[in-house]
Amino acid sequence: MKKIKICIVGCGAIGTWLGAYLGRCAQVELSCLVRESSVNEIKTKGLRLDRATDTDAPPLVAKPTLVSDDPNLLGHQDWIILSIKSTSLIDLVPQLIPMVGAHTAIWTAMNGLPWWFMHGLEGPLKGKGFNAIDPDQIIRKSIPIEHWVGGVVHCSCSLVNKGHALHHFGNGLLVGEPTRDVKGHQHLQSLRVRELTQLLCDAGFEAKASEHIQKDIWYKLWGNMTMNPISALTGATTEKILQDPLLKEFVSGVMLEAREIGAQIGLPILQTPEDRHAVTAKLGAFKTSMLQDIEHLRPVELDVLLKAVLELASWTRVSTPLSGALLGLARVKAQTLGLYPASP
Repeated sequence: MKKIKICIVGCGAIGTWLGAYLGRCAQVELSCLVRESSVNEIKTKGLRLDRATDTDAPPLVAKPTLVSDDPNLLGHQDWIILSIKSTSLIDLVPQLIPMVGAHTAIWTAMNGLPWWFMHGLEGPLKGKGFNAIDPDQIIRKSIPIEHWVGGVVHCSCSLVNKGHALHHFGNGLLVGEPTRDVKGHQHLQSLRVRELTQLLCDAGFEAKASEHIQKDIWYKLWGNMTMNPISALTGATTEKILQDPLLKEFVSGVMLEAREIGAQIGLPILQTPEDRHAVTAKLGAFKTSMLQDIEHLRPVELDVLLKAVLELASWTRVSTPLSGALLGLARVKAQTLGLYPASP
């Protein structure tokens, strides 16, 4: 049986979680492209996953076939799984090219809006690029859209050490084509989407093929475009944010602005902010990924979560004073810590 060559790029919390399961699949030949400082640790100990819901269980461990900081040593892959911070993507793209063959697909297990988000939408904004995400079109020009596959991750993990993660909750993954065919239909049943979805299910994830990946990305963003930066500003877990009536009202206001943007670009959300708050409340107290980044002094993903949304607002002429205020507050907080570029 020919094995499926998969390379996980970035073995942070989510990448380690994915790799710990995929690396145990008999049909997978797993490689990892990581920083030089992480190579020996992962080579020696493998990818390790503890589960917060089962503290007595031994870690789930998978030993990748290859671990390197040199993409040339890893060669062409069937699938590249990007589980990196969006802040690293532009600089990382040249390193991906040696692993991209004619049939390589790149699945984005990342936060926020992807650079190709507008390619699968109809209307006058179709194909428009985000200055906030890919200002010089480096990504678009380096690796054509045909190689990209969209993803959404519904999971909370934290990093314990290099190649060692703790899984808190959630096991959901979505896979979908970022573009539409000539008749305007999403390629839901494309062979590569079916294959990856089935492989993820076989590995132990709750994976589904998305009927419209932009819609699913936008819906997830509708929640974490507020919770992430507010948690970074306050240092609070999500339940504390929603317990404060003034802060909850502010969150709802930002969400209403984003909902109007979504309606203008063909991605309507029928829920109210209160509906989404109820969903978030059921998850209990947890630290968002941006709060974890702030605590560990890592760059924050404001561009894909907020700055790109404000670009959409300018294109659709939707007024977003609350979203703008949130970006300004979070940006200055991150700049003060040296975690976001200084404004021009």
